[in-house]
Amino acid sequence: MRILGLCFAGTSTPERTDMTRFVDVVLGLSRRVVEGVEADLFDLPDGSSFAVAAPGGMGDTARSLGFLVADLDEAIAELKASGTSVGEPGGNERERYVHFRAPDGHLYELVERRVR
Repeated sequence: MRILGLCFAGTSTPERTDMTRFVDVVLGLSRRVVEGVEADLFDLPDGSSFAVAAPGGMGDTARSLGFLVADLDEAIAELKASGTSVGEPGGNERERYVHFRAPDGHLYELVERRVR
């Protein structure tokens, strides 16, 4: 598996409106609307993104980290071969991704960018 970096962090909160305003106004991040994303998405200068979702908006987790991979299908096959619990791949206009549960019990994701 070829990990290219960390590319995503997200939080799900019942305070989505207040958190979105904080990220926009106080942190000064640029909001981006992406078809197929049901969260408030912000782009960072390094190309990574931060999402603010409602509870359950990122699955069974309150926080998520995404690892950028060169080839999502290859990475999924490697995770499955290692015995890691892997969800079904999803996607939006910008990315393909899959969630997996690591040995620490937390949910993470692998992300492959459609647009570079």
